[in-house]
Amino acid sequence: MTAKKKPRVYLTRKLPDAVETRMRELFDAELNIDDAPRSPAELADAMAKVDVLVPSVTDRIDAALIGKAGPQLKLIASFSNGTDHIDVDAAAKKGITVTNTPNVLTEDTADMTMALIFAVMRRLVEGSQVLMERPGQWEGWSPTWMLGRRIGGKRIGIVGMGRIGTAVARRAKAFGLAVHYHNRSRINPATEEELEATYWESLDQMLARVDIVSINCPSTPATFHLLSARRLALMQPSSIIVNTARGDVIDEAALIQLLRDGKIAGAGLDVFQNEPAVNPKLLKLARDGRAVLFPHMGSATLEGRVDMGDKVIINIRAYFDGHRPPNRVLPGRD
Repeated sequence: MTAKKKPRVYLTRKLPDAVETRMRELFDAELNIDDAPRSPAELADAMAKVDVLVPSVTDRIDAALIGKAGPQLKLIASFSNGTDHIDVDAAAKKGITVTNTPNVLTEDTADMTMALIFAVMRRLVEGSQVLMERPGQWEGWSPTWMLGRRIGGKRIGIVGMGRIGTAVARRAKAFGLAVHYHNRSRINPATEEELEATYWESLDQMLARVDIVSINCPSTPATFHLLSARRLALMQPSSIIVNTARGDVIDEAALIQLLRDGKIAGAGLDVFQNEPAVNPKLLKLARDGRAVLFPHMGSATLEGRVDMGDKVIINIRAYFDGHRPPNRVLPGRD
């Protein structure tokens, strides 16, 4: 790379220092030191000048923006697992390659899924708030105070049994949960046997029979409001739902109504339909102990972010060395 002209690379968000340092060594990289989200106008200006755009999930790279890109822009190397924020088809039509950073955040996201399950069922946030917000008012242990529900022995229904869903299943089994799942197709028989997992072709039937619903599918047109008002209403009144995937997989308004009416027992959400905006009704439910809300922290580990940055660098180097980037995203794929 040093013998060639360095490609001009534009980073839309601040990345870990180790990643940014390596970017500066290898490329003519423009960093986002203050981490302020870039406006569409700023993105358009960059795309008219640079060779590589490195966006994140907070950047909407739509067809209109891609249409304004200069002819020198050849690669959109997204710092993300998903690419639903990029119009991959529009990029392909303009001759721009799109890459992502898959298979990096599986374990971190699965950990956060389990954390949400424990937080909701064992009322962890509520318990912490008692000490933090009302110091001196805790009167000590009581046999019937702050009762949650046992995790072991319950049934978990995983919606989307890809890498993250499978990682959740392994953790759930270790904690004594019976694993059930719904997927577009049945998983490998050996994996199903290892997890002692029960496959449901019908999502409706699974929802009515499990204690915990975990959303682990990608955001696609086919999964928009997959958990619709009708489907959410199938859940048992004692069941909970957790989502570490994408907010638009759940009909958020319907979920709020069910929680308010006490028709499901709780929710743990790391993603929201209109994030970064969070519905005030959800915030109230959280204050009332009916929901646990995290600010999209599922993949937020230093190790995970560095691994993502490394994949971005590998994709850029491969492209400008004349090779196919290992994480190229093909158009026309969900």
